[in-house]
Amino acid sequence: MAAAAEFFVSGGPFMYPIALVSVFGIAIIVERFIFLFFKYNINANQFMAQIQKLVMANNIDRAIKLCNAAPSAALPKVIKAGLTRANKGEIEIANAIEEASLEVIPNITKRTPTLQAVSNLATMLGLLGTIMGLIEAFDAVAKAPPDQKTTMLTAAIAIAMNTTGFGLMVAIPTIAAYVFLNNTSKKIIDEIDQYSVRLENLLVSRLHGNAGEN
Repeated sequence: MAAAAEFFVSGGPFMYPIALVSVFGIAIIVERFIFLFFKYNINANQFMAQIQKLVMANNIDRAIKLCNAAPSAALPKVIKAGLTRANKGEIEIANAIEEASLEVIPNITKRTPTLQAVSNLATMLGLLGTIMGLIEAFDAVAKAPPDQKTTMLTAAIAIAMNTTGFGLMVAIPTIAAYVFLNNTSKKIIDEIDQYSVRLENLLVSRLHGNAGEN
């Protein structure tokens, strides 16, 4: 702990904005992780297998109740929109599914791209701190009294190296979290696209009297 404190203090004033950026990034990562894994996500294969059975059995009301059992999850919201138009025409079913998808998908993707900006900002602040440290180092070499030159040069190099190091320590995990969360978002969206089309085809077949043949 003492070494970490010494590392932070010797890094100079640019360590504080980098620390602030890191707190912002951590807040986004935690919020997105909670929403993507505990709110929007669901076992899509298992859920749709149950929905398909109920639709083929012409039990639309029970299928809607199954969607209501996971009110926060993204896929059930889209599926429910289609099921509520199950007895309408093909165009109404498609429009309901599309409208629900357009409402849900922005909630899945929001804030995750901000992590790229957080990573870049941490890196740039670290590089700016490095440049300022090097400027101080050159000043120490050129202007400092001989008896203070070593101390001032050491302090300036510490600023240069520590800010770069701290910036990368924030940037690398942030960009890794971005890749992970972005892939998770894409998986949920792909499931919505895949299973909403499957539901639409199933409901259209049902309207034509062919649901039992699928």
